Amino acid sequence: MPAAGRAPGISGGNRRMTIQQQRVYVVDDDQGMLDSTVWLLESVGLKALPFTSGRAFLDACEPAAAACVLLDVRMPGMGGLNVQEEMRQRGLDLPVIFVSGHADVPIVVRAFRAGAVDFIEKPYNEQLLLDSVQQALSRQVQRAPTGAGLAEVQARLDGLTPRERDVLLPLVRGYSNREIAEQLGISVKTVDLYRGRVMKRMQAQSLPELVGMVIAAGLVDPLRLRG
Repeated sequence: MPAAGRAPGISGGNRRMTIQQQRVYVVDDDQGMLDSTVWLLESVGLKALPFTSGRAFLDACEPAAAACVLLDVRMPGMGGLNVQEEMRQRGLDLPVIFVSGHADVPIVVRAFRAGAVDFIEKPYNEQLLLDSVQQALSRQVQRAPTGAGLAEVQARLDGLTPRERDVLLPLVRGYSNREIAEQLGISVKTVDLYRGRVMKRMQAQSLPELVGMVIAAGLVDPLRLRG
């Protein structure tokens, strides 16, 4: 009877070991945010390695087979985008998920251009962050939705009305609501209304997510986005 009871435990232990071999580098100068993120990741069995500066992370980072990076955009000294560029120069081809409390379109565009797999706004939804990390770990070098995921995005785009599409394009290119209103000859209030409809129809929880969808679908050229 004891032997039979131990078998599931061994199997479970092996499974936990496999999960723990997947590491997540967490880089954030906010100690409170860093601690809470590490706790969240470790609560689901992931190995989280915390760093309060981009330089410290780069000095310790290894091109692990199963790893990804949670990288804060705005940090003193060396910001997240600079860390991402340094990673590329060093050949550290790890999936990067950016987190930021100040996610404007130019920053999002630069991040995706450089190969970020996701961009999450603070304060983040815990499940959203975990889902993004798991996806990055399982797909490693994937940079955009493919297959069924991309088909869903395209279907949502096809479902937009002409006016919603008119607002979507300048919106993801980085224009403000006032600039869009001037371009289309409508009021700022009307732009706000259509912007909300676009976000709802595209099922986008944030502007960075919307930008990523449009870039992935090839609706606009990322090199021609404002930023």
